[in-house]
Amino acid sequence: MDTTADSITSTDESALGEPPMSDAAASAEACAAAVLETFFDLVRIDSPSRSEAQVAAYCKRRLEELGFSTRVDDTREATGSDTGNLIARLPGTAPGHIALSAHMDCVSPCCGVEPVIENDVVRSAGDTVLGADDKAGVAAIIEGLAAVVASGAPRPDITVVLTVCEELSLLGAGALDSDLFDGTVPCFVFDADGAPGSIVLGAPFHYTLRATFAGRAAHAGVEPEAGVSAIQMAAAAISAMRLGRIDECTTANIGMIRGGREVNIVADACSVDGECRSLFEDRVNAQRDHMTEALTAAAERFGGSVDIGWRVDYPGVLFDEQDPIVEELFSAARAAGLEPKTTVSGGGADANLLGTKGAKAVTLGIGMTAFHSVDERIAVADIVGTKRFIEKIVAEFCG
Repeated sequence: MDTTADSITSTDESALGEPPMSDAAASAEACAAAVLETFFDLVRIDSPSRSEAQVAAYCKRRLEELGFSTRVDDTREATGSDTGNLIARLPGTAPGHIALSAHMDCVSPCCGVEPVIENDVVRSAGDTVLGADDKAGVAAIIEGLAAVVASGAPRPDITVVLTVCEELSLLGAGALDSDLFDGTVPCFVFDADGAPGSIVLGAPFHYTLRATFAGRAAHAGVEPEAGVSAIQMAAAAISAMRLGRIDECTTANIGMIRGGREVNIVADACSVDGECRSLFEDRVNAQRDHMTEALTAAAERFGGSVDIGWRVDYPGVLFDEQDPIVEELFSAARAAGLEPKTTVSGGGADANLLGTKGAKAVTLGIGMTAFHSVDERIAVADIVGTKRFIEKIVAEFCG
């Protein structure tokens, strides 16, 4: 049976004669209801990239209710969003400092989301994404910290960073102040697939390509010999490239080609867009150089020219499994009743850029599945598990 978000819990009359629920079970049910309510609040707020202001306002209010001081940074001009990144701080009651992070934007179609629960799994009721990427992370942070504050347990200084425009090549994280942290602060980014307890040890360096070939136009039927086809140059360049899976940690792709004006004109311009990624900087640089050589050789072969531009979207992240941060995350996961495991990712997250802002940033799994599609879903148990993981992370890194 589908259950809408307006009926998260219910009383079954047939169960009235059963023994009362134990205190532990009642507490667990209340915990699930609270984190689901926050998650549903968030996914019902429309927040495509560059339109995150309402989500930021909601999170600002919730964090201030927990005692955080908050500010919205001045990055709107850099990102084009209607708000800046939200940064919140709560003084600790014990030594230490940690940061928790997630992003507030969603990929389209993400407007008019209505969440439903079916067999303890949350999905969208309509033709939209659910927005678990990354509002499940945001909800877990808010409710995990609410539990920490309510318990009165010792805690380190806590910084929360909720970014905008993550889905646009990490624009929000890239615009953050470069001295946000001092180089020693562990920062946990809740924004990956994999069950709670999953620790992303590595994420790639990412380079983006835009190459524009210039040829010479001519009538394709009357004097094709007088022309130099930019499309032919592009085709020759692409055919000479190693693309797809280069090795176990390196990939490359040509994703878009644009060129030509009419079928009877030899094309005098053609642009090619692509990318390359690797966990290792020397390998991504080697792939970039290989693609550049193929582009240059094709232009020279046909007598045209090519303008080549590479952009570094974000640097890579790579942790050793014996790193103290990873070992402490293993301990926190076990304390939360989760199975810790490590993985590497072929995609980037805010952790790739938070590492350049002075944080020791690690991406963690939250259980989202089929994200970036209308089939996106997340198990209730995984949202609750992420919230519980956050509580134990705060305890583990205290003092």
